[in-house]
Amino acid sequence: MTAKRTVRAGAIQIAPDLDTPTGTVDRILAAIAEAAGKGVQFAVFPETFVPWYPYFSFVRPPVLSGAEHIQLYDNAVVVPGPVADAVAQAAKRHGMVVVLGVNERDHGSLYNTQLVFDANGALLLKRRKITPTFHERMIWGQGDGAGLKVVETAVGRVGALACWEHYNPLARYALMAQHEEIHAAQFPGSLVGQVFADQIEVTIRHHALESGCFVVNATGWLTEEQIAKISPEEGLRKGLRGGCMTAIVSPEGNHLVPPLTSGEGILVADLDLALITKRKRMMDSVGHYARPELLSLVLNDAPARPMHALHPNRLAPIPKDQSDETADAAAQGDSDGDADRAADQRIAVLRGPAR
Repeated sequence: MTAKRTVRAGAIQIAPDLDTPTGTVDRILAAIAEAAGKGVQFAVFPETFVPWYPYFSFVRPPVLSGAEHIQLYDNAVVVPGPVADAVAQAAKRHGMVVVLGVNERDHGSLYNTQLVFDANGALLLKRRKITPTFHERMIWGQGDGAGLKVVETAVGRVGALACWEHYNPLARYALMAQHEEIHAAQFPGSLVGQVFADQIEVTIRHHALESGCFVVNATGWLTEEQIAKISPEEGLRKGLRGGCMTAIVSPEGNHLVPPLTSGEGILVADLDLALITKRKRMMDSVGHYARPELLSLVLNDAPARPMHALHPNRLAPIPKDQSDETADAAAQGDSDGDADRAADQRIAVLRGPAR
């Protein structure tokens, strides 16, 4: 009989520090320690929580948001770097798997990035949101398929998506096909209003049911003082309230604890991994309920690179049959036409696809 496996999960809804470069990281480290005191083994923080979600881009036009955008660049996270190191050390110290959303800076671009740290502090996954949404496209670049990956952690097989990536059924299916057991979902929170919270709830509960996995979702929170700082116009501040739905959902689509929709706090719930089999016995969307001969997913999981060096001065080896033909032509003193044909064959090899 399979041994009972239970994981204590924590979904963390707290406010960032909008004033200091390191303040949000300090809040994260304190929250990890607090969660550890509650016995949490798996913790999820909100989307792009470090240094903060770019709320300014939702309420200010691009022509007026240059200063805030530059400030985000200045305070963004480089991976590897000090922020990742600090969180890795905290994860190791408390034996906790941690999923953190950051604004990642890679030279001249920013990305919406999710980091998954194992309980020994190892960074197992750095993935970038594949398609930023609406106003976010002015802030972040696009990720690639290399990040659509489920990783083996101390608590089980973990996958992660950010915000409206959950509206991309093929992105979700890529993780489902890799048999994720615990799904980390991250949303900004304090955005749009109640309709956003309602949409989040429907989305994460559906994914739990369809994937047959647990979903641990964290949304951010803004205080009234922070909202006033982001927008001096009261009419625009309405778009920075509500929209919070920090929750922990079972493979049967049920809330394991009441969701947190306002204020700060840490939701804690025990995940009985036997519920995964209970759900999949009835409906395994990538197993007995799938029809791969009719419908299947093709995933390009190669990392996107802006340059591919072909090294034209490095001659590729000529396939054996071509080598033989060229050697024969040289040895037998074939006509000029034969020599030209052999040269054409060598050029064709040099122009072959990069590997």
